[in-house]
Amino acid sequence: MDAALPITVISLIIGSLITLVFFKTYFLKRRSEIQSITNPELHSDPIKPSKPSHSKKALSKRHSNHASDKDQNKKHHPLDLNTLKGHGDFVTGLCFSSDARSLATACADGVVRVFKLDDASSKSFKFLRINLPAGGHPTAIAFTDDASSVVVASQMLTGCSLYMYGEEKPKTSKEPTQQAKLPLPQIKWQQHKVHDKRNILTLFGATASYGSADGSTVLASCSEGTDIILWHGKTGKILGNVDTNQLKNNMASISPNGRFIAAAAFTADVKVWEIVYAKDGSVKEIVKAMQLKGHKSAVTWLCFAPNSEQIITASKDGSIRVWNINVRYHLDEDPKTLKVFPIPLHDSRGATLHYDRLSLSPDGRILAATHGSKLQWLSVDTGKVLDTADKAHEGDITWITWAPKTIPTGNELILVLATASVDKKVKLWAAPSLQVPR
Repeated sequence: MDAALPITVISLIIGSLITLVFFKTYFLKRRSEIQSITNPELHSDPIKPSKPSHSKKALSKRHSNHASDKDQNKKHHPLDLNTLKGHGDFVTGLCFSSDARSLATACADGVVRVFKLDDASSKSFKFLRINLPAGGHPTAIAFTDDASSVVVASQMLTGCSLYMYGEEKPKTSKEPTQQAKLPLPQIKWQQHKVHDKRNILTLFGATASYGSADGSTVLASCSEGTDIILWHGKTGKILGNVDTNQLKNNMASISPNGRFIAAAAFTADVKVWEIVYAKDGSVKEIVKAMQLKGHKSAVTWLCFAPNSEQIITASKDGSIRVWNINVRYHLDEDPKTLKVFPIPLHDSRGATLHYDRLSLSPDGRILAATHGSKLQWLSVDTGKVLDTADKAHEGDITWITWAPKTIPTGNELILVLATASVDKKVKLWAAPSLQVPR
């Protein structure tokens, strides 16, 4: 046994040396491989330059595929006319001026932008930038009186405020060769802690032209509570207010002629009030006029027809209704349902979805509606879908509105719809053909 011990020790020593040599060779080789990867020029042929790991042909193909993917992502819907960029955050509100040549946007970055739309297909648009007071988060916007005056609702920690911005008349220069500078819009009036500090959901304006109205702009602001306030656009004076008494409001609008206010709230019924004007053109009072009964669930949105005689409502019950409100409610005539259409949207389980926003074209024939990032155009006559943009924006659509008049696009005048989204973009869309696709 003693004789076998030296042999065992010698075997272990020899085995260790062999193992050491093996690992040394392996690590030297591995180090060389790592060095050749990190510093390929150290092992390149000094005469013949080494070939890059990716040939030009392969890089070109990969770049071509990448560009193709980008082009696929950027492929426009046929009705997509243009995109107004430059917003620093999601866009919360849109409004066209009465002549349709200006589009005001309210953005969560605290800036109001007024774009000039001389040509809807232009590659760039001039715009006026209005910085809101610090700490404000704009939630809605409306033009008042003319294209140079806007009213914006701004939510702050202390409550909601309204600001009316208007342009000063340019000062004439004494020197004939020097052009007068156009001054920036200034705050003409402001109201703070309105709606008992609650957030303003919607702000709609109209030219008061019904009956003895004096033609001034009136605005209806709707809070997330149950109250609605009517404002004089030029002075900021409160002309009246109403309460829906329906737990919470979804939105409220005013008819184009300034006669009616209608509210969509928590319940299935839509309440309508009439604005009564005095002989001198001022607002005398706001009285309860009628109630639209027929939906089975909450109304999410409504819009007036251009003639102020119909209202279109969309409900969570999965239907759209067209109402005739041109009735003698003083004689207890009830508003009538003219048409009922099913909302043509369904989820993966087949359940009907509801619309978030509605807007009716100035000719009263095309209804634009949204759900999330989806945009649809429907025929008011038949309720059929005229066209659909499944991904109109890269995020949920926050506002839609038709221009009140046709807008130049190249060499023609067309109806234009504007949409805003959380993707920081505003898009302009052409009206679809009234021919229903097969």
